[in-house]
Amino acid sequence: MTALVTTQDAGHVRTITLNRADKKNALSQALAWGIVEAVDKAALDDNVWVVAITGSGDAFCAGLDLSPGAEPYSPMTPQTAQLDDIGWVGNFLLAIRKRCDKPVVGGINGVAVGAGLGLAMATDVRLIARSARLMAGYTRIGGSPDAGLTVTLPQAMGYEKAMRFMMENRTLVGDEAVAWGMAGEAVDDAGFATRLAEYCQSLCEWSPITLRLLKRGMVRSTEGVELESQLRFEVANIRKAFGSEDGQEARRAFLEKRKPVFQGR
Repeated sequence: MTALVTTQDAGHVRTITLNRADKKNALSQALAWGIVEAVDKAALDDNVWVVAITGSGDAFCAGLDLSPGAEPYSPMTPQTAQLDDIGWVGNFLLAIRKRCDKPVVGGINGVAVGAGLGLAMATDVRLIARSARLMAGYTRIGGSPDAGLTVTLPQAMGYEKAMRFMMENRTLVGDEAVAWGMAGEAVDDAGFATRLAEYCQSLCEWSPITLRLLKRGMVRSTEGVELESQLRFEVANIRKAFGSEDGQEARRAFLEKRKPVFQGR
């Protein structure tokens, strides 16, 4: 059986690929939990400094697979699954933002709809192919947003634009998505995979310790924390950064006018 999720390492970059191209990478429970499990594994691997998530074929993720006969799946024990009230749909954001403190880059190579859009928006930064279409689609089916979209969309584009995007059932394509704040860069389709790989490798020029502490601070600031508590958190983080071997190497390289060599220590 073909793996629903594949991973590939190139240097310190791990690329997680949704591998259900025949279904436009629509989310079965097994595929969705496979994504969560792959992110959690990457978070625990010190050799992985940057994570990319992308789709196979011409789609990123077409949302929930609504076709009949899908087999239920959960990695949890029966009792834990019975008590769980978040599921994979909430774990996209928890895994990517909370449990993985490494940069997660969304490689939006094609359509992203519904929970697939939620997966895309849960990533820290996004590159989007110029032909890729982003749509929530919940109003069309009489639903309400999930997969963290009530958090990530207002963060990315502001409250009113997020409301308009959802209420008007808008579809944004490539450069439009960048203009609305849903991605940071639009890339020609033909060069998308190459640019995604290049971008992720460029992030590995920095110390992974710096990147992890940076993300911890950024994510925490979005959680409605008390101001003085956040400022103390920043100070504690920069002390850790400066006290690391990578931090010392960065300052030596700066003074010696050379490129630093980071070891992740």
